[in-house]
Amino acid sequence: MSIPDELDDTRAPLLDHLIELRRRLLWCLLALGVTFAICLYFARPIFAFLVQPLVRAGQGRIVYTQIFEAFFVEVKVAFFSAAMLSFPVIANQIWQFVAPGLYKNERRAFLPFLIATPVLFLMGAALAYFVAVPMALHFLLGFQGNLGGIQQEALPSVGNYLTFIMQFLFGFGLAFLVPVLLMLLEQAGIVSRKQLVSFRRYAIVGNTAVAAVLSPPDIGSMIMLGVPLILLYELALVAMWFTERKRKKADESKALVES
Repeated sequence: MSIPDELDDTRAPLLDHLIELRRRLLWCLLALGVTFAICLYFARPIFAFLVQPLVRAGQGRIVYTQIFEAFFVEVKVAFFSAAMLSFPVIANQIWQFVAPGLYKNERRAFLPFLIATPVLFLMGAALAYFVAVPMALHFLLGFQGNLGGIQQEALPSVGNYLTFIMQFLFGFGLAFLVPVLLMLLEQAGIVSRKQLVSFRRYAIVGNTAVAAVLSPPDIGSMIMLGVPLILLYELALVAMWFTERKRKKADESKALVES
């Protein structure tokens, strides 16, 4: 059985693939390095933006207890910011490396997922920053006050707070990629829409468990993450229904042409 012409033109020896992979990796590292240098210069303003939920929660002080802690926090802030800013370039390089090995219909199917990934991630991170983090801080800082004659006061360190907010941003951002993951699994033939529909009740329990792990131990934050996760699961099922209909119509049209 002959290989379709659209792949014949893109086949290359293993050495050529390795050279191409190295070139793509170098572009990724260059993009990450350039954005890291820029973000390191603006690390303090970026961290000032990240601490705004803490300020709005009424906390007017943040400390560092180790000599190098503040410096390493700025480095981490720069790295996280650079990873987000350089993602479009990295994703484009991955696409440029993978695309020649895909059929034309596979390229058309995969490209929307590549575009949707940063959009959904930013939506999840925005929900965390503007809603979930303030709710969590309101709950956690509520333990301050008089404790048997001793004043209990929260003095968060810069390193501890950075870990706290990054856990929220990345946790919510990755959680919002559920539709992309499910649709990719469906496109690959690993799961079907009918299987996911029958698995719905277990998915609800699983999403609730994920929300409980990623959010602080207050019911408001758990609901804030759990409800969007369930809705995104249902959104993925609806999107699969449309793609199934589209594929069915395409197959029927092809059968009519061949007959």
